[in-house]
Amino acid sequence: MSELLTTEEYKAIAAGLSIPTQAFIDGKFRPALSGKTFDAVNPATGAVIAKVAACGSADVDLAVEKARDAFEDGRWSRLHPRDRKEVLIRLAKLLKRNARELAVLESLDSGKTIYDCETVDVPETIHCLTWHAELIDKIYDQVSPASDDHIAMIVREPVGVVGLVLPWNFPLLMLAWKIGPALAAGCSVVVKPAEETSITALRVAELAMEAGVPAGVFNVVPGTGPEVGEPLGRHMDVDAVSFTGSTETGRRFLRYAAESNLKEVTLEMGGKNPAVVLDDAENLDRVAAHVVNGAFWNMGENCSASSRLIVQKGIKDELLKRIVAHAREWPVGDPLNPENRVGALVSTAHFDKVSSYLGKGGKVVLGGGAKDGFVEPTILDIADRNDPCVREEIFGPVLSVLTVENVDEAIALANDTEYGLAASVFSGNAKRAIRAARAIRAGTVTVNSFGEGDNTTPFGGFKQSGFGGRDNGIHAHDQYTQLKTIWLDLSDDADEAVE
Repeated sequence: MSELLTTEEYKAIAAGLSIPTQAFIDGKFRPALSGKTFDAVNPATGAVIAKVAACGSADVDLAVEKARDAFEDGRWSRLHPRDRKEVLIRLAKLLKRNARELAVLESLDSGKTIYDCETVDVPETIHCLTWHAELIDKIYDQVSPASDDHIAMIVREPVGVVGLVLPWNFPLLMLAWKIGPALAAGCSVVVKPAEETSITALRVAELAMEAGVPAGVFNVVPGTGPEVGEPLGRHMDVDAVSFTGSTETGRRFLRYAAESNLKEVTLEMGGKNPAVVLDDAENLDRVAAHVVNGAFWNMGENCSASSRLIVQKGIKDELLKRIVAHAREWPVGDPLNPENRVGALVSTAHFDKVSSYLGKGGKVVLGGGAKDGFVEPTILDIADRNDPCVREEIFGPVLSVLTVENVDEAIALANDTEYGLAASVFSGNAKRAIRAARAIRAGTVTVNSFGEGDNTTPFGGFKQSGFGGRDNGIHAHDQYTQLKTIWLDLSDDADEAVE
């Protein structure tokens, strides 16, 4: 990571940016066929930073057509894995060369702090692409244990044209999570970025073309859900869709697939994730730091955010005291000030939603303030386990604290949710921690830390947090490939039959 700049230096970079605004289809920028645009708004200031092409179904049709042409003629899908790897590594190098520009673009478009963009989002985006690029020529196919008269090969083939539908909370990183394995597999992609955060996806597509990704392989079609997302989900020539976002929208993509060509659908959706702190947890100051990071990182706009703290009664008061102390070290304000850790929520609509939960239930331990798109880190001590702040995904910097008597009650409460994306367990007893981790119904359970694993570990959820595949790890490639069996009959009878 390069050294952080001053606020004034970041603002100077922002003032000099060239912002991409048009759709990227078949290797070139082009306006929406309708000529329509929508405003890209800086959530921290309310200023319009660009007018972005507002695409529609005709643009989706064009992008899918060009992606299909590219897939079928093999300009990427049949390229040697080594050659695809070299192109993606060049793309990662270009991202690194333009890292600061991308970080500022991401902050302006999403309200994320420049601190997070510089230290997490952009470096992890580059790492993710590099990891999948290096994996391309290291995934081996298989030969089954057939008889002496047969050989059965089990091979992977790219699934085809893939729709990648992105969320607004991690625009660059979620783009990387999807294009990394999809392009590595040999697929052609049509990316639908969130309407709130389209700019960095367009810039990455431009850099991909510069790196050598052939025209038609990487397309970006900005626009709304009804105008772009639904036509992509219903398109008869799209072979698969990978979606990250809300559970409500994820359901729609299942309907689109069912009512069209039964395309494959992978969903990574919401979470109401527990951080379970047992009374034998060691180093409560460290525990508190992890809880604060889990709850307030990225303004709580994180599917895996630790939004429920489940703590045993005996250590609750001491732990809360330390959590409050750490939370006070997370200043709120101008995202381009590198000292701030909490930026603006992504949109006025989302700010209104998160603000509506404040002051509803429980005792306010810290925060509770909301103004002009910014929400303070807020801690609520709640007794009612059916309180909306306990049951519903707020997707903001709000931590609900729940008190339990014992570990069994803690596990039952952790599982008392329709979601199952992530969880954390804190305990000084390894056996107790592992038993708890295995008992919690979630796709990722961290022990004595908050986190999501890394590029080597699959990420996805149980229950209404998603299904159909996993992001990250070798497992991410499964959603972008099909398995084919090639059966060879070597018996003498087979030769005679041919003769």
